[in-house]
Amino acid sequence: MKFDLETIVIAVSFITSFFAVFLSNGIIIGVPAIAQEFAMNNVIQNWVPTIFFLVVALFTVPAGQISGKFGVKKSLLGGVLLYLFASIGAVLSFSTESFLIFRILQGAGVAFLNVSAMAMVVQAVKPQNRGKALGFTVTGVYLATSLSPVICGFLVHNLGWRAMFYFVIPFLIVCVLLLAFKIPGEWKTYEKDKIDTVGSVLYAIGILLFIYGFTTLTTSTGLILTIVGLVVLVIFGAYELRQKSPVFNMNLFKNKKFTSSNIAALCSYLAIMVVTTILNYHFQYVRGWNAQMAGLILIITPIIMAIMAPNAGKLSDRIHPQKLAATGMAIAAVALIILIFLNKDTPLYLVVLAMILQGIGMGLFSSPNMNAIMSSVPPKDAPTASASQATMRTIGQTMSLGLLTLVFAWVMGSLELAPQYADMIVQASQIICIICAVACILAIFASLIGIKSKDEFNTQRPN
Repeated sequence: MKFDLETIVIAVSFITSFFAVFLSNGIIIGVPAIAQEFAMNNVIQNWVPTIFFLVVALFTVPAGQISGKFGVKKSLLGGVLLYLFASIGAVLSFSTESFLIFRILQGAGVAFLNVSAMAMVVQAVKPQNRGKALGFTVTGVYLATSLSPVICGFLVHNLGWRAMFYFVIPFLIVCVLLLAFKIPGEWKTYEKDKIDTVGSVLYAIGILLFIYGFTTLTTSTGLILTIVGLVVLVIFGAYELRQKSPVFNMNLFKNKKFTSSNIAALCSYLAIMVVTTILNYHFQYVRGWNAQMAGLILIITPIIMAIMAPNAGKLSDRIHPQKLAATGMAIAAVALIILIFLNKDTPLYLVVLAMILQGIGMGLFSSPNMNAIMSSVPPKDAPTASASQATMRTIGQTMSLGLLTLVFAWVMGSLELAPQYADMIVQASQIICIICAVACILAIFASLIGIKSKDEFNTQRPN
């Protein structure tokens, strides 16, 4: 059976989007088993997911310019190969250090996957089929979010944590073969532009110092690194404004709708990303469930998001997208307020109610907010807008997990996460939920500011 180029591109995009999210989301289920094998304390254990998102944040912005300069297909192939190599390496890990090194490499590979897969769909698929194609790509993300806790819970419980990494390897090999032999194009959109090396380095240094400093904010060194990171990011922004081919076009932030939607995205992912980990710790350490059981119930929220998000996206074409986004964040804030009181005596139905509200809220927020970001810039700046929302998402997720590490270290010191310390786990979780509820409220205000802005949404179609 022969498949045309568009079908193959869509298949590769679907697979890469699915498995980029599969391990980043599903590994939370396997973290307790990984920590037990390598004798990690709670600080190192929380770095297993955090370091991945930190590296994705470092490479996402430069990946956009690099893929445009050297070719979208070449960039995607390189990202898949790196992700494949790192997944094999994770299986063979023999210590905490070796495992974390391969997590770093996985993060770098996924950064290029996130940027290049979407760009390849836009370049290779005819305009009349593009929306449908992008829909399959987004479906891959939501399916991975929904299924990864269940699949990883089953794999970890029955075959051990390494089975999660074995599971992705054959699918990545299929992607490599399709990219190498079935997709001929390269799609070099920035071939004549000069790579903004200085800007990329400034951005990477600033983000690295800020995020790492944030995770150790209770120490004087952490405070200094956080401040220095922010200063470097300000310098990065000033430098980018003077470049003819910037790695990131800072002038887009003059548009209040664009800026407010990005701030709302950052706050929302900071608030929501950590909730899955909090609930996983609650189920496994406080309630004493196994990984498989925890994974089964954690599927509730992403399933609701998968149902809500596509419909919310369509609705945002008729209703102001930032009104929908603000409403979604308000619902998510209610969920977090419920979880502030989470403890060993909390009825399960109340936990499930909070998960349902979180799914409805984020499902109602995500697509309209992305629509607001993409519609607030001219068509020629759509790639930069896409990179911006991806960066805000990744930074928000990284800061969210950094918050997890910070609060648990403050409450528990270097103690391991274990059922005998359930009271301290509950205390740390409640503090985090308070902070996250505040972040949700900030996202609501950011969306409301965008609604009142006089800047107009751009409704033109790209040429």
